[in-house]
Amino acid sequence: MLLFNMLGVRGVIDFVHRSVQTWNLTLIFLGSLVMLCIELRCAFVIMKGRNWGRWVFLATQVIAVAYLWAASLGWGYPELFSIPGESKREIFRSLMTQKLPDLLVLFLLFIPSRSRLFFKLQ
Repeated sequence: MLLFNMLGVRGVIDFVHRSVQTWNLTLIFLGSLVMLCIELRCAFVIMKGRNWGRWVFLATQVIAVAYLWAASLGWGYPELFSIPGESKREIFRSLMTQKLPDLLVLFLLFIPSRSRLFFKLQ
């Protein structure tokens, strides 16, 4: 929904068309959609209090950060998923700024004692 809001229908069609021009880009695009579905499933599992949901969410975030970092440094396909920047430090700072909400969620899932107790009791 955010893509439709930001790009419009024509922009989303262009984004999908650009994403499926080669097999490698198609696999990356489909992989990102699978990651999105896994994150949504984790959200429902976490609300039920299942411990494995927060670990899978942590794994998806590690994979996403690793891929964005690699793509931004020129490894992989930077034209699709990359963060602009002049230096590695600037790219890393921008990446962490974009991932700050996810880091806050991970902090709230793992650090407070009440959160850990909630997952132990379930």
